[in-house]
Amino acid sequence: MLRVVFTLEDFVRLRMTPGLGPVAESVFALDAFGRRGGPALEGWRRRTGARLGDRLAEVHQLIRDGRPVPDLLWLLERRRDASPSKQLNTVLAFCRVAVLPHWSRLHGQLETDRETRGRLAISGGVEAVLGALHPRVRWNAPALELPDEPDGEIRLDGKGLLLCPSAFLSGTGPVVLRAEKESGMPVIAFPAQVDLAALTDPGGESEPNEQVLGALVGATRAAALFALTESCTTGALSQRLGISLAGASKHATVLRKAGLVTTTRNRNTALHTLTSLGVALMQNGAVAGALGSRQSVPV
Repeated sequence: MLRVVFTLEDFVRLRMTPGLGPVAESVFALDAFGRRGGPALEGWRRRTGARLGDRLAEVHQLIRDGRPVPDLLWLLERRRDASPSKQLNTVLAFCRVAVLPHWSRLHGQLETDRETRGRLAISGGVEAVLGALHPRVRWNAPALELPDEPDGEIRLDGKGLLLCPSAFLSGTGPVVLRAEKESGMPVIAFPAQVDLAALTDPGGESEPNEQVLGALVGATRAAALFALTESCTTGALSQRLGISLAGASKHATVLRKAGLVTTTRNRNTALHTLTSLGVALMQNGAVAGALGSRQSVPV
């Protein structure tokens, strides 16, 4: 059993965000894609497999090499060895066809789940929210207990905790990240109350179309936008696109000046992230819930 131990300061710093974004949801979705059962997802599995085309075998190999949950959770955590990998590129390819077309709708449902739990916090307090996260999670003050996790203890020690509903975790239960990539905070992602049957309705999809986007901004810059579904450095972007470091830097600069990308610098390293406008453009105008400026609210 894993125990997540709170202090008083951690209660003050408890936050809830409507999911960790499309890439994290894609890791969870990969796990669901590799499982059988769940009639609500069968249509989604069939359509996703068809859209993957030549990359379907690559996705199946990734799933066979290890369960995406927990074996790919390292992609979502803050790590020193943040170099690009074949695994990440496969997840990004899967994200484009399996999650991004549905992201606007899914994000809206995750927002609704967060709002419902926010009302519970107002009426019943933080302990009511923690106690109602999931049947496999117990609140035993001052610790949140997850019996299905490996034995251990996470002492928050004032770092706070990020609670994140997920659309694709219904078959696995809650997931723990010790240091989420963007915030550095410990995270508990848990199954949200969403209607996965909506994924089988092609009329509600917003299909990312790299060719259409390429006609607007150029093929390489369109590819750069899709590559930046997961934030990365200039060096990582050059590797993902197969172009020179100088070329990647030039494309990132143009996208930043257009308001499609933001860049943060730490010494000699530049990290590029899609803005809300960049995500919306990539989805052919479907406003997708601000991947580039994810918001969390106090619980």
